Amino acid sequence: MEGFSQPVSIAIAAGLVALLSIVTMGAVWSKNQMPVEGKTVLITGASEGMGRSAARQLAEKGANVILVSRSAGKLEEAMAEAKRFHYITADVSKPDYAGPLLAEALAWNNGKPLDIVWCVAGKSTPGLWAESPLSMTREHMDLNFWGNAEMAHALLRLWCAPDAPVVPEPKHLIFTSSVVAFFPVAGYGAYTPAKAALRGLADTLVQEVELYPQKVKIHVVYPGTISSPGLERENMTKPEITKILEESDPIQTPDTVAANAISGLEKGYYSITVALLGHALRWGSLGGSPRNNWVVDTVMSWIISIVWIFALPDIFSKIRKYAKKNGHPINYQQQNVHDS
Repeated sequence: MEGFSQPVSIAIAAGLVALLSIVTMGAVWSKNQMPVEGKTVLITGASEGMGRSAARQLAEKGANVILVSRSAGKLEEAMAEAKRFHYITADVSKPDYAGPLLAEALAWNNGKPLDIVWCVAGKSTPGLWAESPLSMTREHMDLNFWGNAEMAHALLRLWCAPDAPVVPEPKHLIFTSSVVAFFPVAGYGAYTPAKAALRGLADTLVQEVELYPQKVKIHVVYPGTISSPGLERENMTKPEITKILEESDPIQTPDTVAANAISGLEKGYYSITVALLGHALRWGSLGGSPRNNWVVDTVMSWIISIVWIFALPDIFSKIRKYAKKNGHPINYQQQNVHDS
């Protein structure tokens, strides 16, 4: 969703090359930290896009996957892709949805705890924030933050209850945020706060789960732009300035994003980005967040701090030029309607 200029991308690539040997050595010697064969995985937002691709790929690795979405029709279409699927309809934006959903999932799983829960469900409806109704921000918070928080709260109370079993293999709770949680972009004012709040919740929970005897691993996936039905819906309301700022962004297929995310999970990463741009934005905003690799992430955060010296003036220059050319933002929507 966010774009850097080509020289900045080259600088980032140079930093990656400098650390290639370290990363390669780590990849060679690391074992699969999230094996899924025979495990039960629940995925919200699994009827299309990244969620559907992740469900299919995990099923191909031997997982039994419970698909969750509001649309029974789309879930039935997805069911045709693997024999290891079961589906449950639920609206994750509604209060108190998670308890009944987990109860139904546990019943299907013969009363055994779920092994992995991946919260993918979300939406983005771009628009300039002050020109959009405030209700839009509330809708995004309900789905993109509270939908995840509801699930996490209900799930951790099951997994980490005093009488819950303590087993060698950890459970995995996976959130899906966005690269806008690292660097906001004009046009995503309703979307970014929810995804940033989700990052903050995950950074807190990754510490708190260490207090329990049960083993639970927290992960966050940060996708960028995905060629999916969700992107088509985004583009219907996306301001022109947002498209300008994103013009150099790579657009990845749902299969690629899901595969890269699963690869990061199997490496045991906490914070998972799926493209070069996402890696750069993560390195540039680590702050007090946990590192996947303390050496690589710290060195790259230094490099990206220098990159921002060039990237930020370029971004703000584009915004100011657009404003000078097009006048008050109240005119933009009328221009977009006329252009379409």
